[in-house]
Amino acid sequence: MEKAKSIESSGDSSLSQAFVSYVRKMRGGNCPVLQPVNTASHFFTAIGSFLGIGFISMLNTFYHIPLLVPSLGASAVLLFAVCHVPMAQPRNVIGGHMVSAAAGVLVYQLLGNQWWTIALAVTLAIFFMNLTHTLHPPGGATAFVAVYTGQGFSYIFSPVGLGSFLLVLAAVLINNCSSKRKYPEYWF
Repeated sequence: MEKAKSIESSGDSSLSQAFVSYVRKMRGGNCPVLQPVNTASHFFTAIGSFLGIGFISMLNTFYHIPLLVPSLGASAVLLFAVCHVPMAQPRNVIGGHMVSAAAGVLVYQLLGNQWWTIALAVTLAIFFMNLTHTLHPPGGATAFVAVYTGQGFSYIFSPVGLGSFLLVLAAVLINNCSSKRKYPEYWF
């Protein structure tokens, strides 16, 4: 009887330790030291963003898919403000959007537009971006839009493929004008 209580008590103790460990993860750490503001770098960010989103807005006048613009706008933040991170590299931007568009279109074509098909499309987009090493967070919105607006397979290549390519092209041309930047870090 004593032994059973000891084992039961031991189980409670390890469960409480696991819970305490879980909660401690949420404390976070110290904020990193903020870098000094580089006005020239911010200028190139602004110019690149304006040109890149300008291309996308012109593209939207042809395709009339206004919900696609926000996902490509989020890509512009990565491409022009933090162009050195892996999620802003061409493989991730173009591949991530196209993989996500394919997931969204496939789900829509097979299962239609329901609340759960939108969730499935975004989930599959994340899964396939991870699988193909093309993780690009705005891709989730691209998959969402594909289902929500009922897109066909052409959506994958144009406007999504073309739009993401134009953003990357603008990033290559603008980001390298600054002596403080190098873009891309890698292509594939």
